[in-house]
Amino acid sequence: MDIRNRIQTFIETGRILAGYPAPMENGYPHPLEEPVLRAEAGNPWFTRDNIGFMLNALGNSMTAEKINRWLHGYRTPLEMPGRTEKTVGVVTAGNIPLAGFHDFLSVLICGHRFYGKLSAQDNVLLPVIAGIMENLDPAWKGMILFSDEPLKDIDAIIATGSDNTYRYFEYYFSRYPNIIRKNRNGIAILNGNETDNEMKGLASDVMLYFGLGCRSVSKLYIPSDYDVLQLLPFFKPWDGLIRHNKYFNNYEYQKSIRIVNKQPFLDFGNLLLAEESRLASAISVLNFERYGDLKTLSAELASQSEKIQCVVSASDPGLSFILPGTAQKPELWDYADGIDTLHFLLEEI
Repeated sequence: MDIRNRIQTFIETGRILAGYPAPMENGYPHPLEEPVLRAEAGNPWFTRDNIGFMLNALGNSMTAEKINRWLHGYRTPLEMPGRTEKTVGVVTAGNIPLAGFHDFLSVLICGHRFYGKLSAQDNVLLPVIAGIMENLDPAWKGMILFSDEPLKDIDAIIATGSDNTYRYFEYYFSRYPNIIRKNRNGIAILNGNETDNEMKGLASDVMLYFGLGCRSVSKLYIPSDYDVLQLLPFFKPWDGLIRHNKYFNNYEYQKSIRIVNKQPFLDFGNLLLAEESRLASAISVLNFERYGDLKTLSAELASQSEKIQCVVSASDPGLSFILPGTAQKPELWDYADGIDTLHFLLEEI
């Protein structure tokens, strides 16, 4: 299958994902409706709304314009006749729905075989999408494989997990060309002049997926004289999260241990704000820290770049940044951990 056909399949697949949950034109339910319900039943953190948001975000990222922009610098190796197909093992995370989709797309768009070991927390949706692609073009059959067993007979590996599994992955997969990822967090830097729309966007960057994504904002940096209570109205629309049993249990637990330990916090009714230096925060908690000088803060954060997935800011903080409201809508060229997956797949294996 040549690159034009591969691109066309993903464009058509993107339209299907972006169309969820609207019915198809023939009146039948969307082909992902039943799998979405199964995924939600299998993992309480995967609500229909969160899965739908992910499907739409992925679908909207796979337009012809965006795919061609993403691939622009790699057209020569992608169009090279007779390139050797490799089998690329992919171990996916299960923290948010379809966390491994970008690796799936990258492997297949490069003409390699995808051999996936999916997280038990997220093993429904990707095989269904693979089936949709095979219906669009039967040439995909045999190019997409899934296994519940340890991956063998592979030429390269892409693995995503926690800091603990990172050490295991490094040991087990060190003999293969590899990309191995571990925990990272999103952070946000406020300057006090953000618009209401920017603040609404920031709230979604914090609250979507219950804050479980590696791009979820877990830490705010605010000016030294910033009134944290002015954040409250922008998080109020997310009150519905407190009705989610697992989220509510975490919220109550985090509040209880802070009361018992006499740790100060602010309670927004759906989120706790704690003044802490750590980048990572617990479920239902948003850490914040005050800063005096932006230049000093930027230098400090640059030294912690290996722990940061993305920086959200409404204005240039002196670091690579994205705008509020876009943390959970990455483009194809927004690579996890800043590692160019296409370069790895086309130049390093």
